[in-house]
Amino acid sequence: MTAARVLIADDHPPTRAGVRWALEHDGEFEVCAELANATDAVEAAGRLLPDIALLDIHMPGGGINAAAQIAAAAPDTAVVMLTVSRDDADLFAALRAGARGYLLKDIDPARLPIALRGVLSGEAALPRGLVAHLIDEFRSRDSVSGRRAGLLATLTEREWEVLTLMQEGLPTTEMAARMFVTPVTVRTHVSAILRKLQVSDRAAAVRLASRG
Repeated sequence: MTAARVLIADDHPPTRAGVRWALEHDGEFEVCAELANATDAVEAAGRLLPDIALLDIHMPGGGINAAAQIAAAAPDTAVVMLTVSRDDADLFAALRAGARGYLLKDIDPARLPIALRGVLSGEAALPRGLVAHLIDEFRSRDSVSGRRAGLLATLTEREWEVLTLMQEGLPTTEMAARMFVTPVTVRTHVSAILRKLQVSDRAAAVRLASRG
């Protein structure tokens, strides 16, 4: 059986060495590249097209930014975050960026290959403790969705995300950075929101959302 090719991006050399050992000791994985920053990780992923890109969140250049770029440029590469962060914001940002897994660095080395095999077979790789956070977030969103009525009920989840950022008063460029999309994509969502809510500008959309 052909070994799965893994790209590792982490600015901590001992971490990279430990991950390489855990994967190659398993026998079903081959580390095809080791990088220390997001820019190099994105370039290598686009050139090598690995089966898995294992990314640290807080490496130079930002792992979540790298995840979004790799997911767009190499959609067949499974992006998995390997991090010390248990922060909900990092978890949700990583998943929005296209990550298929979110693993903590204190994972038992023997469990890492098992988790990555699961990702390659279509499973999500998440620590049990963080699954509860996802369930709570889903329930919260479902509850909010249930309270939406009228024209607001016509918005998609992505459009609601844009509308929420509009309520924070963020400019287009900052919204794009938060959502890991281009400003053009944000403007497209804004146009759809204005059309669906039958209003002429962002301020009117925000007022309608506040009343709803």
